[in-house]
Amino acid sequence: MASQGASLQNYNNELVKCIEDLKEKREEVNRQILKDEEEKQKIQNDLRILTERLSRINDSLARKVASRNEYDKTIMETEAAYMKILESSQTLLHVLKRESVSLTKKKQVSQSGTGKE
Repeated sequence: MASQGASLQNYNNELVKCIEDLKEKREEVNRQILKDEEEKQKIQNDLRILTERLSRINDSLARKVASRNEYDKTIMETEAAYMKILESSQTLLHVLKRESVSLTKKKQVSQSGTGKE
């Protein structure tokens, strides 16, 4: 009977040790869970901040792209108008030169007809 009692005591001690080991492993897993949850919270906060920043940057980009497009449109319209002005100026210059030559010829004809030179 004494040997059965000693054997029972050994089983009991071993059972208590196994339970303690399981509790230690559970506590280690629990610490890891808490650490991961803390990291998760930090990442979620960082993500929220970055998402807000991304939204602000996208809004800013949209405004700047619209502004750039307006500049492009204004530049194209201004360049087109400037080209028309250049063409008109060139035409005016040709007309003016032609009229000047014509007036000069008329003056020469007029002067040679009167005998004045």
